[in-house]
Amino acid sequence: MIQESSYANEIYHLLAFVVAMNVVLWCTPIIKYIGLRSGHVDKPDSRKIHVKPIVRIGGVAIFAGTTTALLIIWWLGGFGVLSPEKDAEIWGVTIGAVFFFFIGLADDLFSLSPSSRLFMQSIVASFAWFKGVKIDFFSLPFGDLIQIDMWWLSLPITVIWLVGMVNAVNWIDGLDGLAAGVCGIAAVVMLIVSLFMNQPAAALLAAALAGGALGFLRYNFNPAEIFMGDGGAYFMGFMLAGVAVIGLSKTAAVTAVLLPYLILAVPILDMSWVILSRVLQGKSPFLADKRHLHHRLLDAGISQRLTAIYIYSLTLWVGSLALAFSGFPSGGVYAFGATVLLFYTTWYVWRNRRIQSKISK
Repeated sequence: MIQESSYANEIYHLLAFVVAMNVVLWCTPIIKYIGLRSGHVDKPDSRKIHVKPIVRIGGVAIFAGTTTALLIIWWLGGFGVLSPEKDAEIWGVTIGAVFFFFIGLADDLFSLSPSSRLFMQSIVASFAWFKGVKIDFFSLPFGDLIQIDMWWLSLPITVIWLVGMVNAVNWIDGLDGLAAGVCGIAAVVMLIVSLFMNQPAAALLAAALAGGALGFLRYNFNPAEIFMGDGGAYFMGFMLAGVAVIGLSKTAAVTAVLLPYLILAVPILDMSWVILSRVLQGKSPFLADKRHLHHRLLDAGISQRLTAIYIYSLTLWVGSLALAFSGFPSGGVYAFGATVLLFYTTWYVWRNRRIQSKISK
């Protein structure tokens, strides 16, 4: 069995990150060329920010980089000899992520209906639950930890978490570099926390995803040359949600159970706010509009780059709080530094908003 309490194999985590990043950097221009030649581009409309058609199948590069890195690590023996339970969890996350990628890619290519997407997402999430990617503990706000022993309760809670996170990531993918940057930062935090909590196998998944997401940012940051599309967003969303379950939430402690919600607070709160505001106005919660945080910042006159950087700083801040909350050494110091950074970016956004207001007058 892999030595869960040893950090001797951390070189594999670095290798997974580096391989994934380099594969993405190498193959993204190829995917862009193929997308342009085949006509798989995202055309501008009233909801979208870009003003010219941009290739929308960049998720293929993220998928290729992440899976290539994991296959190489597996071939080198980086996963060690896992217990049957842990082995099933790892396969549940990886196979589930592959299926979610193909659901998203099919939507990018053929524009699936929302109901068909949701049905297929629920089936794949249920498969992952069956393989052991299941939420075993639940914590009410300011309450004790509740163990979920009944399968009929664990299954829907897990499916809602997995499917919800996939769509939360997809929803924030409305600005150049936003989803890739947010997911990359969240994956790095999950990598660190998973290692700290003696879950190196789950940390390998996070390392590969972090490398893939941040490598893609080279071509996706404003002005974006390529978009990840639903394929990339679904893949990253499921990987993050799955690693959160098998790497962070398996410990019977309130702190461990709450960590995923803290690390992924930005997409979770953004989606929750949008759904709530739509419902309160009597509209469908799935009706596309411009209620997301990035839309509001753009409407306030903030540039795309500054908007993305500001939301990155929010993600880094909640991630640093998760480090401190988990008991990670010097976690409080990182949280303090991230708080200072957030204050600075908030002030900078406020300053630019004032300047834009004066110019508009």
